[in-house]
Amino acid sequence: EVQLVESGGGLVQPGGSLRLSCAASGFTFSSSSMSWVRQAPGKGLEWVSGIDSGGGITKYAESVKGRFAISRDNAKNTLYLQLISLKTEDTAMYYCMKGFWLTTGSNPVGQGTQVTVSS
Repeated sequence: EVQLVESGGGLVQPGGSLRLSCAASGFTFSSSSMSWVRQAPGKGLEWVSGIDSGGGITKYAESVKGRFAISRDNAKNTLYLQLISLKTEDTAMYYCMKGFWLTTGSNPVGQGTQVTVSS
């Protein structure tokens, strides 16, 4: 059974930083592309970033490019998302998912981690 446990969210002021983590189990993490998606209140899922199995290929949504950095540690079965220069519009529940892109009909399996950016 695929299990993904997100952590690291919190309340930060605009301009602040956070590092999100996603602990993976139940599948071969080192062979899987992974991604981060987010869901703001009252909105649908938004793809944020993807990374290939080896960590050599990364992509970002235009809204976060230059501010977020995705990475992974295959020895620890863990995915990361470094967030800097946070904006109020980054407020959302963040989820990690298997796969590089968000596909139609797919839904997160984890509980997510809440990021709230507010002064």
